[in-house]
Amino acid sequence: MSELVIDVRGLTKSYGERVVVDHVDMQVERGRIYGFLGPNGSGKTTTIRMLCGLLTPDEGEGSCLGYDLRSQARLIKRQVGYMTQKFGLYEDLSIEENLDFVARVYAVARRRARVGETLDKLGLGSRRAQLAGALSGGWKQRLALAACLIRDPKLLLDEPTAGVDPAARRDFWDQIHALAAAGMTVLVSTHYMDEAERCHQLAYIAYGKLLARGSVEQVVAGADLRTWSVSGADLMRAAALLRQCAGIRTVAPFGATLHVSADNEQAMAAALAQPALQGLRATPIPSSLEDVFIALMQSAHDNYGHAP
Repeated sequence: MSELVIDVRGLTKSYGERVVVDHVDMQVERGRIYGFLGPNGSGKTTTIRMLCGLLTPDEGEGSCLGYDLRSQARLIKRQVGYMTQKFGLYEDLSIEENLDFVARVYAVARRRARVGETLDKLGLGSRRAQLAGALSGGWKQRLALAACLIRDPKLLLDEPTAGVDPAARRDFWDQIHALAAAGMTVLVSTHYMDEAERCHQLAYIAYGKLLARGSVEQVVAGADLRTWSVSGADLMRAAALLRQCAGIRTVAPFGATLHVSADNEQAMAAALAQPALQGLRATPIPSSLEDVFIALMQSAHDNYGHAP
């Protein structure tokens, strides 16, 4: 096994009577992109913040970057670059001024040279004088990454950014993979399936519980779903009927068809044998990460409404 950058056991965090992270065990190797999947409010961001010393766990123990989570959190934070979901730099400063400000705050050695190197590395040199507030979503994301990298962190945290076009997101992920190949470890909180599929490893967290982890292939295989593409007449009516059938896990419109996932072939055959559903055509297809995501989300217990 490669060097473990993160190694934690029994990580737990509560707010009042509600447990938002419930005894999570996790190991992350150096140079890996580790994705956290789950519905909104599931505990993904809270878990990441505890892993990196930004929040103190109520229970559990472990280390990040060789430092103890509880007693050496300040040392961990000095080695972490954090890209928040909301753009957090100064919109009335230029790209170069923002990077220079961040470098001053962290007392970066060779500050001016480091700013210039980071501008060139991220392709921002030609825009160095442009105000941050005038940038598109993709360029703001690139600037935020530059601000994280200017102090040479060992661990990068990334939250999903809305309003970024597909080409800019792909370019951003090319940069993330280049950083991982150079030895940086990246933790990504996302609900975008295309981003999740770009990660080396995934952890699916729902309402504080770690339900699945591994590579994309391992997570999909571990869900043990059987999925079909269903076509025919009046698919919306068919979808409503299929959702009521025993053993049917998920039903989702997908273009001119339905994606239907079931526990096994027998459950699907029994559903299609109903008189109201005869005439539908069902073709077996591989289960996707999105199929698994929906199935896990629907089976998870939402603890929010049940907190005292």
